[in-house]
Amino acid sequence: MIPEYILKRKGARSFKDLDKTVLEYLNKGNIQTANLIEWLAVDQLILLKNILTDLGKLDWYDSFYESISAQEKPSANSNTKVIGLTFLQLTNDPDIINYLSNHISDVPRCWAAYWLGSREIKIDKKLEVILPFAADSHFGVREVAIFSSKDTIIDNLDIAIGILSKWTSSKEENIRRFAVEVIRPIGVWTKKIDELKESPEKAITILDPLKSDDSKYVRDSVGNWLNDASKTRPDWVLKVCNKWKTQSQTKETGYIIKKALRTIHK
Repeated sequence: MIPEYILKRKGARSFKDLDKTVLEYLNKGNIQTANLIEWLAVDQLILLKNILTDLGKLDWYDSFYESISAQEKPSANSNTKVIGLTFLQLTNDPDIINYLSNHISDVPRCWAAYWLGSREIKIDKKLEVILPFAADSHFGVREVAIFSSKDTIIDNLDIAIGILSKWTSSKEENIRRFAVEVIRPIGVWTKKIDELKESPEKAITILDPLKSDDSKYVRDSVGNWLNDASKTRPDWVLKVCNKWKTQSQTKETGYIIKKALRTIHK
């Protein structure tokens, strides 16, 4: 039984504040990370060894260790990707994919997102397998879903926008947010999309249906998207915001517009 105080924790504010017992549970894969500090603190090799032991595949460990050690500048993000890609090299066993994809710990689900996202080359198939990770309840898994699919989206932007436009009607706020966040022109920790910096109008079929979304999580993403675009195409962003003011006089739209224009109105 995991103590209630651990299950209901908010997460440490710094590495020095990390509870040792919490870290033990995290490295065993018994609980999810509660925030970014915990996610960065997980020793993925220790966790991996526990996962491989559960799978009866401990003999694979050396392959993972070698791949991680070969990195010039290892980080939590790069280790996640390397582990996912190493799983892809070693197996395509659907039972192992299912095990990782539904693990109680968010970190193995991140590995699975990289594994499946990297396995598919065609954009429609890639987005199909990424969808459950885009909808995941954990922030880390959702971000890895973006990392693992963005390059292919950039290379197939028009097709991707056509697919993601349909995701804006999803009942799941995480999926609606993903449709916006994955194509942000500048974004955070991900590649810029030069085509959308120059021609943001390409994404209007994704943005327009969400101009009065009832989810703050989605509204923040739409506002940030437009703010990104305002740095290269302020004329277009102003035009969209003025149009939305006329079409939708809700507080939700007002919130998005204020966020969208924060750089223009500095």
